[in-house]
Amino acid sequence: MEEALYDMGSKRRFVGIELNEDAILDETTILEFRHLLECHGLTDRIFSEVNALVRERGLLLREGTLVDATLINAPSSTKSASGTRDPEMSQTRKGNQWYFGMKAHIGVHADSGLVHTLLGTTARTADIAVFDELLHGDEEGVSADRGYDYPQARE
Repeated sequence: MEEALYDMGSKRRFVGIELNEDAILDETTILEFRHLLECHGLTDRIFSEVNALVRERGLLLREGTLVDATLINAPSSTKSASGTRDPEMSQTRKGNQWYFGMKAHIGVHADSGLVHTLLGTTARTADIAVFDELLHGDEEGVSADRGYDYPQARE
C-alpha cells in the first residue's frame, strides 16, 4: 500500500493525501492499522456499511459479477506480535516468481466496477477455494479467469 500511494495518484486522492504536502504512511504503520481494525472486528463492519450505502443509493446493480484475485506482496521478514511470521501471510509461486504475502479475492459488479465482496487470505490459497464466497447469489452471469476453473465461472 505504501508503494501504491507513492505510485498512484488515484489512491492518494482516495485517501486524501497530497504527495508534496502530506506524509505517506510506511508499510509498518499501515499493517498495524489493519491489525487494529481486525482486532476490533471493524473491517467487515466498515465494508458492510459502505456496501449498504451504495445499495441504498441504487449504485450497485446485481446482474453480473467479475471475480479475480491479486497478490499483495509483503517483506518476508514481516512478523506478528509474537515475533513469528504472520500466520495470515504465506509464500506462493506465480509463474517462475515467488511471492510472500497475502491474496485479495474480489467480487466486482460487472457494469459499474464497484466492489461488492472482498476476502483476504494467505497467498497460497487457491482462487477457486473462495469462489462461492465472492458471489452475492443474484448473478445472471459470472466472469472469471482460469484460476476459477468452475462451471459457474463460464459464460
